[in-house]
Amino acid sequence: MSLLIKLISASVSVANKAGSIIREIMRKGDLNIVDKGINDLQTEADRRAQRLIVSSLTKIFPKITIIGEEQLDANEASSDSLVTSFDNSVLTVKCPQEYVDIKDEDVVVWVDPLDGTSEYTQGLLDHVTVLIGVAVKGEAVAGVIHQPYYNYKLETDASKLGRTIWGMNGVGAFGINRKQPPEGKRIITTTRSHSSKAINDSIKAMNPDQVIEVGGAGHKVLLVIEGEAHAYIFPSPGCKKWDTCAPEALLRSIGGKLTDVFGNSYKYDSTVKHANDLGVLATYSAAVHDWYCNAIPEEVKINLLHKSNM
Repeated sequence: MSLLIKLISASVSVANKAGSIIREIMRKGDLNIVDKGINDLQTEADRRAQRLIVSSLTKIFPKITIIGEEQLDANEASSDSLVTSFDNSVLTVKCPQEYVDIKDEDVVVWVDPLDGTSEYTQGLLDHVTVLIGVAVKGEAVAGVIHQPYYNYKLETDASKLGRTIWGMNGVGAFGINRKQPPEGKRIITTTRSHSSKAINDSIKAMNPDQVIEVGGAGHKVLLVIEGEAHAYIFPSPGCKKWDTCAPEALLRSIGGKLTDVFGNSYKYDSTVKHANDLGVLATYSAAVHDWYCNAIPEEVKINLLHKSNM
């Protein structure tokens, strides 16, 4: 069994458990919010979910590098029982030949234990995701996205809440409701809470029929993956590697593309800068990516470049 398939399988299992922790803390109502900075909150759910994910994966794969969003005490163990089981449906998948022989040191796992924390605290629960991205030699290769509250407005049975989606380059994506975005229209998704002139000018230049403003990078890329939007536009610093590794891998697995606003891919090795300083552009098809890239005003790109070099 290849390391990559085992790692994705374990990540699916631990993402499911992280989702139950997130729901449990919301149910109890004691979020213990910490303000890390402007528009940057952390809750007890972020902390517990990350401890669980990192501790569980480290127990099974002690030699791989795992980078999580939350700065937590490395010596503080998870208070939840660790997940050391594998998801059987993933184990049946054949690993593409190019990834069969990868070594532990080739792998970096990027973890956002609760993407959309601000929305979580405001009760916008369908925006919340758990993101586990797997990079091999700096490239986003596989991703797991768990939505703890998927369908929560319609589902009356609490035990059936949530869903987990995973995908891998060369294999495809599983658990999604994939459809082509509407032809003859242009639907763009972007930030709900971090709007700016650069974002507004870029979207205006694309002349969209509809703009969907929602929280969470994972949630926005999922809208693109499932054909609810043609593109996710964020020509601004703010996103981090743990926000984009899993979504990028999933998007690539179905023929989409995620880059900076210049069309360059981000690297995900352990030594890279965590911030995606040159913004994020994600599209449902690599074939249309250049059009969106070229539509972003030159002034916006130059300003981003200038800020990243400061």
